[in-house]
Amino acid sequence: MDTQKRDRIVRLVLAALLLAAVAVVALTPSLRERVAELAAMFSTGDFEELQAFIASYGAYAAAVSFALMIFQSIAAPLPAFLLAFANAAMFGFWKGFLLTYISSLVAAVLCFYIGRIFGRDAVIKLVSRTGLSSIEEFFERHGNASVFIARLLPFISFDIVSYAAGLTAMNVWGFLLATAVGELPATLVYCYVGGMLTGGAKMLINALLILFAVAALVLLLRQVYTERQKKETDLE
Repeated sequence: MDTQKRDRIVRLVLAALLLAAVAVVALTPSLRERVAELAAMFSTGDFEELQAFIASYGAYAAAVSFALMIFQSIAAPLPAFLLAFANAAMFGFWKGFLLTYISSLVAAVLCFYIGRIFGRDAVIKLVSRTGLSSIEEFFERHGNASVFIARLLPFISFDIVSYAAGLTAMNVWGFLLATAVGELPATLVYCYVGGMLTGGAKMLINALLILFAVAALVLLLRQVYTERQKKETDLE
């Protein structure tokens, strides 16, 4: 099976699943109430409440956490780092890290394909025109390295970047690789903080400062490389 045909099948299956999920939620009052409850829980910023909710499912807690990562991605821009905190606190650093990391990559690819399948108008409804425009300007400035750099910057919405990437000609495997490498430091940091509840706020601030420094260094090195390439081109 060639790549184009496989991608077409993936898109059709994903579109069918998304439409089915929306229909089920829309037609089931209890599910609509639960979705509203989950959105409110994320918006409070209380990871202990989220942790208690996930833990209440016992043996299915990891599966629920995975599903919540998908939920928060589609319902952008809810804070995914709360799930990282809760996962590390419940499952320990390494298991919590793997659960958070893998589920975030799956969520990223899902958002990527939503953008690719349903197009710009659908993405605008999910993330707002202003949010999408700001990310598209970021993409124009940083070119092929945009996704990788954006993943290093905690203040840039993870989900909007995924949606916006789906609107470009970017290959899904290139997107996934950039996301996997760029998201790794932040996920490690969030899970470390989540596993160390005492003094977590102070550690989070310090960790975020380190992430900002790493991102700034990457941007600086890229700028130097770009300017050097431009000079060499001008001399030819």
